[in-house]
Amino acid sequence: MKKAQSDTLGFVPQKDIVYNKLLPYADRLDDESSEILSRIKGNLGRAVQLREIWPGVLFWTRKLSTYMRLYGRKFSKEDHVLFIKLLYELVTIPKLEISMMQGLARLLINLLKKKELLSREDLELPWRPLYELHDRILFSKTEHLGLNWFPNSPSPRSSAKHVMLKLVQRCSVESVLKTLVKNCRPYFSESATQEMLDEWRPLLCPFDVTMQRAISYFELFLPTTLPPTLHHKGFKLWFDELINLWVSVQNLPSWEVHLVNLFARLANDNIGYIDWDPYIPKIFTRILRSLNLPVGTSQMMVPRYVTNAYDISHVVLWVSSLLGGPSKQTQAQLSGLFNSITSFFHPSNHGRWLMKLMKLLQRLPASVVRRLHRERYRKPSWLTPIPDTHKLTEEDITEFVQSMMQPVLLAMFSKTGSLDAAQALQNLALMRPELVIPPVLEKTYPALETLTEPHQLTATLSCMIGVARSLVSGGQRFPEGPTHMLPLLMRALPGVDPNDFSKCMITFQFIATFVTLVPLVDCSSALHERTDLTEVEREMCSASAEFEDFVLQFMDRCFALIDSSTLEQTREETETEKMTHLESLVELGLSSTFSTILTQCSLDIFKVALEKVFNFATTNIFETRVAGRMVADMCRAAAKCHPAESLKVFVPHCCNAINQIAVNEEVLNEEELDKEFLWNLQLLSEVTRVDGDKLIPYRSDLVQILQLTLHLKCKQGYILACNLLHHVLRSTALIYPTEYCSVPGGFHQPVCDYLPIKDWGRPGDLWNLDIRWHVPSVEEISLAFYLLDLLLQPELQRLQRFSKGEQEMSRDDVLQSLTIIQHCLLGAGSLMAPLKGEPIPDLVHSLVNLDETTLYTGMDYDKTRENYRDAICNVMKELLHYILEHSEDDTKSLFSIIKIISDLLHFKGSHKHEFDSRWKSFNLVKKSMENRLHGKKQHIRALLIDRVMLQHELRKLTVEGCQYRTTHQELMKDLLRLSTSTYSQIRSRAQSVLFTALGTYNFCCRDLIPHVLEFLNPDNSRVTQQQFKGALYCLLGNHSGVCLANLHDWECIALTWPGIVRSGLSSAMSLEKPSIVRLFDDLADKIHRQYETIGIDFSIPGECCAVAKLLMTTGSPFPNEPVPSEEESEEGLKRQKLKNSEAVEKYKGLIGDLIDCLSNRNLPWKFEHISIGFLSLLLRDDHQLPPAAVTFFVKSLNHDSLYVRKVAISAVAGIMKQIKRPHKKVPVSPKEMSKYCETVEFGRIAAGDRPDNQWLQYNSSNLPRKQQEWEQCVFVEKTHWGYYCWPRKMLIYAPAEEQPTQNLSREEMTERELIIFDHFTDPVFINQFIEFLSLEDRKGKDKFSPRRFCLFKGLFRNFGDAFLPVLQPHMERLVSDSHESKQRCVAEIISGLIRGCKHWSFSKVESLWKLLCPLLRTALSNITIETYADWGTCIATACESRDPRKLHRLFEMLMESPVNGEGGSFVDACRLYVLQGGLAQQEWRVPELLHRLLQYLEPKLTQVYKNVRERIGSVLTYIFMIDVNLPFTQPTSSPRISDFTKRILLKLKPLTEGDEEIQNHVIEENEVEEQDERTQAIKLLKTVLKWLIASAGRSFTTAVPEQLQLLPLLFKIAPVENDDSYDELKRDAKTCLSLISQGLLYTDQIPLVLCVLKEIAGSSSWHARYTVLTYLQIMVFYNLFTFMNDQKAVKDVRGLVIKLLEDEQLEVREMAATTLSGFLQCNFLSMDAPMQAHFEALCKTRLPKKRKRQLGFVVDTIPSADLVRRHAGVLGLSACILSSPYDVPTWMPQLLMDLSAHLNDTQPIEMTVKKTLSNFRRTHHDNWQQHKQQFTDDQLLVLTDLLVSPCYYA
Repeated sequence: MKKAQSDTLGFVPQKDIVYNKLLPYADRLDDESSEILSRIKGNLGRAVQLREIWPGVLFWTRKLSTYMRLYGRKFSKEDHVLFIKLLYELVTIPKLEISMMQGLARLLINLLKKKELLSREDLELPWRPLYELHDRILFSKTEHLGLNWFPNSPSPRSSAKHVMLKLVQRCSVESVLKTLVKNCRPYFSESATQEMLDEWRPLLCPFDVTMQRAISYFELFLPTTLPPTLHHKGFKLWFDELINLWVSVQNLPSWEVHLVNLFARLANDNIGYIDWDPYIPKIFTRILRSLNLPVGTSQMMVPRYVTNAYDISHVVLWVSSLLGGPSKQTQAQLSGLFNSITSFFHPSNHGRWLMKLMKLLQRLPASVVRRLHRERYRKPSWLTPIPDTHKLTEEDITEFVQSMMQPVLLAMFSKTGSLDAAQALQNLALMRPELVIPPVLEKTYPALETLTEPHQLTATLSCMIGVARSLVSGGQRFPEGPTHMLPLLMRALPGVDPNDFSKCMITFQFIATFVTLVPLVDCSSALHERTDLTEVEREMCSASAEFEDFVLQFMDRCFALIDSSTLEQTREETETEKMTHLESLVELGLSSTFSTILTQCSLDIFKVALEKVFNFATTNIFETRVAGRMVADMCRAAAKCHPAESLKVFVPHCCNAINQIAVNEEVLNEEELDKEFLWNLQLLSEVTRVDGDKLIPYRSDLVQILQLTLHLKCKQGYILACNLLHHVLRSTALIYPTEYCSVPGGFHQPVCDYLPIKDWGRPGDLWNLDIRWHVPSVEEISLAFYLLDLLLQPELQRLQRFSKGEQEMSRDDVLQSLTIIQHCLLGAGSLMAPLKGEPIPDLVHSLVNLDETTLYTGMDYDKTRENYRDAICNVMKELLHYILEHSEDDTKSLFSIIKIISDLLHFKGSHKHEFDSRWKSFNLVKKSMENRLHGKKQHIRALLIDRVMLQHELRKLTVEGCQYRTTHQELMKDLLRLSTSTYSQIRSRAQSVLFTALGTYNFCCRDLIPHVLEFLNPDNSRVTQQQFKGALYCLLGNHSGVCLANLHDWECIALTWPGIVRSGLSSAMSLEKPSIVRLFDDLADKIHRQYETIGIDFSIPGECCAVAKLLMTTGSPFPNEPVPSEEESEEGLKRQKLKNSEAVEKYKGLIGDLIDCLSNRNLPWKFEHISIGFLSLLLRDDHQLPPAAVTFFVKSLNHDSLYVRKVAISAVAGIMKQIKRPHKKVPVSPKEMSKYCETVEFGRIAAGDRPDNQWLQYNSSNLPRKQQEWEQCVFVEKTHWGYYCWPRKMLIYAPAEEQPTQNLSREEMTERELIIFDHFTDPVFINQFIEFLSLEDRKGKDKFSPRRFCLFKGLFRNFGDAFLPVLQPHMERLVSDSHESKQRCVAEIISGLIRGCKHWSFSKVESLWKLLCPLLRTALSNITIETYADWGTCIATACESRDPRKLHRLFEMLMESPVNGEGGSFVDACRLYVLQGGLAQQEWRVPELLHRLLQYLEPKLTQVYKNVRERIGSVLTYIFMIDVNLPFTQPTSSPRISDFTKRILLKLKPLTEGDEEIQNHVIEENEVEEQDERTQAIKLLKTVLKWLIASAGRSFTTAVPEQLQLLPLLFKIAPVENDDSYDELKRDAKTCLSLISQGLLYTDQIPLVLCVLKEIAGSSSWHARYTVLTYLQIMVFYNLFTFMNDQKAVKDVRGLVIKLLEDEQLEVREMAATTLSGFLQCNFLSMDAPMQAHFEALCKTRLPKKRKRQLGFVVDTIPSADLVRRHAGVLGLSACILSSPYDVPTWMPQLLMDLSAHLNDTQPIEMTVKKTLSNFRRTHHDNWQQHKQQFTDDQLLVLTDLLVSPCYYA
């Protein structure tokens, strides 16, 4: 196959689309593809060398991607590599416009997608350009200032809804880039890993946002597919470091997810080369935690756990890669995981976590199947194979399938629907049908019998559909599978039920699925004729005799369904043309199922079925809308399968019936036709949708009927006649397959030669598909043209005479003629050549040719015959103009004309939307029936044929890059005229056709825009309001197509934007009409949403040209285009320069135009806003704004309108960035900076506080307080440098003398700087500006505005302290005013000032702080509840990314006694908050300040006020944040938790020692200050609790040993009941325990915790003992696998629970029982013999005899020890029973018997037994029929007595 092809092509194709070889015209495709490919190579190469990125390069790259859609990767390997290299160079051009980059990137992704085609030897790509591209776009430094508009970055004017849309679309750039990196990754060089580590390691500072960035880069870029010989240059460089980091992080920071994704990928790419065993329990513990399952009763969730949970698809990949291998450990843990979460899948459980669990269930089997496919069936390629030692063995697979079965069977009936379970079952059944299918069948048979539970039926059937293929094909593993097929089909029949829609649909789907897989042939005769059959085959043969029965019963069911859905009389009266939505779905289900059945039938069964359906259709008369359509569909299905046999009965019958009724002449002119007439016509029109050459014998009958009925008076009648015409033409003119049988050649051979049961479930064979194509014969084409000449020609002539005014026609007649024309066009569209016409020249200039490519689709147009497409086109133009002039209100005819124009332009035999829905349904069916295990396109034959047909249609519909010709131009002008007509419905229909056309023809938008804008032109006074609206809609476009208002091209925007703004002056514009206002809003909004910064620099660098030249000179097919000469290349360079300068001119021109519009006094405010919005989009980072616009924006800062002021603030901040003078940086070596030169040798990583990064830290004895010290000090602004390791090259700012001069004089300033300088030094302007800034916008909603901060930062950065004198009085005034808006304004100015003074000289900074410190002091003493958040933001913003030594004045000022009680508790809390904001930004660089703060706070921890306590708690979290327990990290020099805890415990001693109840301390009014130690300790404890709660979600590692020391105290206080009326202390203690118990524990911490718990379990307070149990439940579940991996720990937990079962306090005992049952349920403990014996022994404890007591004698309340022990035994048994709520294990019946013996014991035993039994009954009630099997008869008797409540009337 390959060999022959490479001879004709001249090269070996990489991987072409196989379906092309099966098309009826396959022999012509090789030449066609070579021709297209050579043109693509030639023109793309030329375009690049001539430096013409637009239109040349973009036009031809689009052609390349179309080529790949049509032919796959049909080019040689060398071409493939060159295409990739060329596109890689193009994508990474630095100044490339983003939208172009995205298009090219998508193509490059497509070229790289199939990585097995190119090995690392063939291709190597550099990683750095991609990193720079990624960084430039996703971490853009100028995007937030509005200097760069990426596709959909949130604009300043967007509502929340739009922000969501943005996120979706913004992700589009992001996801394209990520996918691009993902596909380039395998080709990065071997040294890339080390280079990446050097680049990003210095960013790994866990307290900084850069950590997230670094880890996400690692996840995205690190290559993991290197061959084993290079592993030492690949993952071995980083694996230990990152996995240790992951293992030691406990609180799920957001970057942990990226690490998991990286490990999952690593594991999947290197199965067998990494030893994961030591990490497996940790991996599974974390996966279990990440599912966020609820445990225990009252549980607080740490919010971060929910938001940062792992991505299930990666978890699944990781788990499936760990399976197998020598140790088998993963499977054990996986079974453990499923055992512990199985009960969550039960349908009665529901919650937020359910979606995750279902996703896990659905994806895991799919992932394992993918891995098996890779190990066993995939063609070997250059990718590393999996070593044999680690391949999955048969027993691995069996164990895996077994571990998943139980949860999957439970999930079948889940509330989220059975789809996930069905997909899981489909994949599991591929591996082990014998384990998977029987239990599903067990559930399906009863479900088919039951009538009361429809949900059960739909669920089981959809799961059966999933496993259908595995069931039917049987195979060695499950040979008895096929025998279930007939019983299932027969039992499913009652599901065809007119009263239950969903049941009906799933039954249709079920039957269709099974029948597609099985030939319905009666093979029972083979039993006598053949002797070579196995037992199962004999069974199948004898069963197959029932097929006929099945088909007939199915038809009876369908007839019943049809009878019940006949259109009721009532609905006939009203004009309902349509069925209801549900009916149309049922119709679709019915017709497709029936046609599948008939396709798969043997001829004998077919004949019986045909007779039956014929009788049904001809003995009844149906109305034509609902029932009629269904019956006609069934008849059509029959006709399609065996046309000759079917037409023989139907056509003569229908023709006779119609002719008999039509003998009576009057009939033809009746408005309401006879029902029988209509029904026969409908039937005839449907049965003719068959293979065209079978219609030839009936041509005369059909022609006669058509002539008779096309001109009926009744609309319903002539529409049916038109359908008949349409179908006859279609059947003769199109190419299509004529049969879709599951075996080529059908089933018509005798049984002795061919046994159909061998073909059950057999896939089609791609190479011998043997498709029977219908290709129109000469005879058929002549029939088609005969019909057109006979029926279409007269209509065209009539309409032509009518439109010249020579003949009268009524509206109905015109509509009738149009309907006939439309149906002719639909039927014979494929025979009509496309429209002719001259190409329109000069729309765009290009140096390469931009011709369209034509694809052959099996039709040679007959040039001798008339081209009806042109004829129809000419008549339509005349008719349209006539109607628009004389009767514009004839909307029905106009609708029809619009439809015809649409088909004239685009229709070549199939419609795009039909193709899309068929493609979609093809993919759905393929997914539900595919065999992912073996792969290699093993689909069913019908599907493969369908795919070939889709390939044919795809070729017909490929119309990109059509030339725009004069005919098209005229039609589009007509459409535009219709789009602006008087009637809104006509407008909207015409617009949608127009938008489709705009997307089809090259560059036609440029031609149309001026015509549209003509309607908006204010000088054009003849425009009506409807035309105005229509034109606006044309600019707006629809949601998917082109938006004319926003084409990414300077020429177009320069016309449309000013046009939109000027339309505000038009006489047709009225802002009173809400529809027009809304249109302008939508238009402005769409432009803001879709605008992307348009490029100004279109240069192509030289490197691309070299690759392009190679592309033109190598490989085959060889391009015909010549390589450009020197002169041409020079010319290209000149053109490129010219183009760039033109772009700049157009850019400036557009801004000038918009500013001119704004200067018009009459422009309504709305348009002023729109125009300003447009201007704000035109800021860019590579070109400064023209001075006129700068003046405009600065003036607008004081505009009356709030919206304008907001836009202006953003714009001026952006302008500041544009005119900023660059500051010079110089590299330094960090090693020399460190005073201690003992360099840490490179390669060993030591993070955290080291001698060599100490100079970066804040040190009050060594601060730059003098000019000289300041100048010598090396400031490092970014906080993360130096924490983890030093970068290879570190840049810092050069000394002041090399930087741009500050405080320029007016002469030195540029024009733009002068404008700003003059305004901001003008006191009047500033007064007004500050006045506006300190107004409130929305009361209570305002926040600190980052935009205003950017504005002030820019002002002070660019102009030094020039504006301070004018601003200072305002600042002083605002600070002392306590209004929130005034305070916010001054906070914004101050933070801008502090960040803006980065490069000021020492003296200026000194004087600045002299001014600021008093201001800040005043501000902090005036702080209020409304403003404290703003001041916090202000200081945090000011300290961000600044060297702490620069800000020492600020820190020293904030540290002056923050909690001093002046101004009350609130001010204290606020001061702390502000201080915390500043210190948190500084992270690890201010240990000294943190120590000082801690020292200052410690005595104050006993604060009385709650708000101060909470704030102190939060501050403590930040103080200790730096004390982390991460790998390679040095002990910190910041405060440490352990020292702090020691000191605290000393003070809490009075509480830990005493045994009395700890009460909350309430302060008395007249209390003396000095209180006793105990009260102080209680107050201290309250603050400590606040700290523990605050740090639960924020720190990276949990200080477990320290927390353990506080645990006993918490257990003492925490209350047992859930009651909110408790005081703060108790509530906090409870919350705290809940949070601590969820923490992740290291293995070495488990014994410590258990030890403490044991100690507490012995405490005297029963509350504490009770709480130990709840704590245990959560802790064990959240660390399940780490615990299970430690035998001793399991033993200890078990001992603890069993000990507490015998507690003297009843509540504790019951809780212990619940805990035990939970542990048994999640398989943490198992119910083994010793445990059972222990409980049984306890149960037998004798109770003392009840003494006869005298009345009035006080009953002793303390139970005797014996009673407790006996109760413990009963509770133990009860726990075992309750631990399996959904099934009955073998040991359960006996335990129930044991338990029932205690039903009459004393309380509380009796109560426990009763509760247990009622619970058992509740949970086992659903499936009692199955559960009953486990008990003996005697046991059942006893049980029934126990469970049935005693009768009250006995």
